[in-house]
Amino acid sequence: MKQSFDEMQASSTAVRDHYQTYDQWLGRQPRELMQARRDEAEMIFRRVGITFAVYGDEAGTERLIPFDLIPRIIPAQEWREMERGLRQRVTALNRFLHDIYHGQEILKAGIVPAEQVLKNAQFRPEMMGVDVPGGVYSHIAGIDIVRAANADGSGSYYVLEDNLRVPSGVSYMLENRKMMMRLFPELFGEHRVAPVAHYPDLLLDTLRSVAPAGVNEPTVVVLTPGMYNSAYFEHAFLAQQMGVELVEGQDLFVRDGFVYMRTTQGPKRVDVIYRRVDDDFLDPKAFRPDSTLGCAGLLDAYRGGNIALCNAIGTGIADDKSIYPYVPRMIEFYLGEKPILENVPTYLCREPEDLRYVLDHLPDLVVKEVHGAGGYGMLVGPAATRAEIDRFREQLMSNPGGYIAQPTLALSSCPTFVESGIAPRHIDLRPFVLSGRDKVQMVPGGLTRVALKEGSLVVNSSQGGGTKDTWVLEA
Repeated sequence: MKQSFDEMQASSTAVRDHYQTYDQWLGRQPRELMQARRDEAEMIFRRVGITFAVYGDEAGTERLIPFDLIPRIIPAQEWREMERGLRQRVTALNRFLHDIYHGQEILKAGIVPAEQVLKNAQFRPEMMGVDVPGGVYSHIAGIDIVRAANADGSGSYYVLEDNLRVPSGVSYMLENRKMMMRLFPELFGEHRVAPVAHYPDLLLDTLRSVAPAGVNEPTVVVLTPGMYNSAYFEHAFLAQQMGVELVEGQDLFVRDGFVYMRTTQGPKRVDVIYRRVDDDFLDPKAFRPDSTLGCAGLLDAYRGGNIALCNAIGTGIADDKSIYPYVPRMIEFYLGEKPILENVPTYLCREPEDLRYVLDHLPDLVVKEVHGAGGYGMLVGPAATRAEIDRFREQLMSNPGGYIAQPTLALSSCPTFVESGIAPRHIDLRPFVLSGRDKVQMVPGGLTRVALKEGSLVVNSSQGGGTKDTWVLEA
């Protein structure tokens, strides 16, 4: 395994400048106190109900996401550059989505192979020619960023994945910050940490901005699949924080081309739906007829311009892993700019030359299903057994178009409070980018996920990962 970039330690004896104050504070904390604080955090999270449902988990469906007490700290200048890259990337992805459902100029130019889009299960022909408010398709994007070490010891940020459908995790970002301020208020007196608590205000502002034309006081709702969904806590949390109704499909109906929700005072028109339900289940008349999670007739109301859906139907094509390798070219095609944030080098297994390379180097690569999510359906070569590698080789040869491969990046590490004490663990970062009718905005930071198992590179909550508070320091 390559040497990873340590977020806190510049060397075995030197601490990075932006961690100096925190490191001195940490050195004064008895282990027993940190353990007591961790126990207190777990008790509070459990009492509040901040859990994550794990499907197929024999021990039970609800699990607490482990919270780590040691923050990930990002200096102001680093964040400013990352923020520029995030704005650029999400703007280009929204331009791509508008293009493929309208003129398809990028396909005609041969920048992205047409069959990769038009034959993709995430492409929705029903959206062809539909004009969405402000041309914005992905109003809420979660962009997964990792940092890898360079030969000179510095670290570079890369985009690992784009999440444009129904990205989750922002509630943990907000709750982690509240927990840190509760447990360690003195730290916020010693550090100028940029706030994140206004995220629900920015989200509501974004949602209201894309209401149908002529609606001055839009009614916004959050549409959830229900309490058995893995992210239900987040759906309820965000609705409560924004002061809007949390609804299920059965609470909505369409009449005369408009969407209404049932209330104790009678039907109330709905203008904007922040939907946390996948495309397939949104409208049983248009997609899966057996779905009980959506609202019959919703697509017709949407195509008629009478309701805004956030995120738009059909955004999944832009976060499919088979499309990811083309994002740098999208940025150049639509914006005429070089990418600020680079992709991780990626091999497309549907390309014969790439497939040969991947098959020859499986023990060194990470192989992912193009439609996979949550750390499932992937091979981490250096951590895999011979049998697992052989099984993946057979899958690749029988369905090469279903996979991509990437070098095994040594994700940067951050000190983490584990059973044995303080030890480095690998991390990533998911900032949340909000795109409204007129502006792209975000709170400083995001959700830092941490792989709690020693040596593990899988940070997903469903695979045993935890989370940290993310501090962006104000200059």
